[in-house]
Amino acid sequence: MGVRVLVVEDSVRMATLVRRSLQEDGFAVDVASDGPEGLWMSVEHAYDAIVLDAMLPGLDGFEVCRQLRAQRCWTPVIMLTARTGVTDRVAGLNAGADDYLGKPFALSELTARLHALIRRGAPERPIVLECGDLHLDPVARSVTRAGVPVELTAKEFAVLELFMRRPGEVLTRTLILEHAWDMAFDPASNIVDQYIAYLRRKIDKPFGRDDLKTLRGSGYRLDASVASG
Repeated sequence: MGVRVLVVEDSVRMATLVRRSLQEDGFAVDVASDGPEGLWMSVEHAYDAIVLDAMLPGLDGFEVCRQLRAQRCWTPVIMLTARTGVTDRVAGLNAGADDYLGKPFALSELTARLHALIRRGAPERPIVLECGDLHLDPVARSVTRAGVPVELTAKEFAVLELFMRRPGEVLTRTLILEHAWDMAFDPASNIVDQYIAYLRRKIDKPFGRDDLKTLRGSGYRLDASVASG
């Protein structure tokens, strides 16, 4: 059986172009034209990969992807969008997408990325990120520490998720800026330091912890420690 791909795209012209290109490369292609249809087809049929436009009627691509992951559908997803800002890229990855391609794009690049995703396969991934007794659910957008809910703003959540995807690693201020803020943000700003302080007041201090470390001249690190007792 050939490789089967679902393209979820509301632009008839774009969907036709992508479908024709992928078929020429040997893919079997189905097309859905809105979010609800794309979500239904993704769950009802076994696809090797999904090409998902971010801006869709009914449900946008971010919500479609979030609901897929919540339903434990781990088919590889590559998101397409005309908006190429860091915020949208992060939103797509937070929703559970595996890759991201900004419009306009070369059809040959889409094909290459699909081949790479399909080779990687779709192993089941944990919905909740864990670092010691700190748990973060990217789908539900929730955080708990030692079972206690922790209320975070959207930006605090984005910064914490970056740390929890790379526990024990030293993350530079520039890296954090690039992932959680627009690239145009002034790198000389102390906004990262401010948000680290906000996070410490919410995830560390109330629990008598000191896991979010500052390494002078290097950056910050989230220690993957486990609560005592």
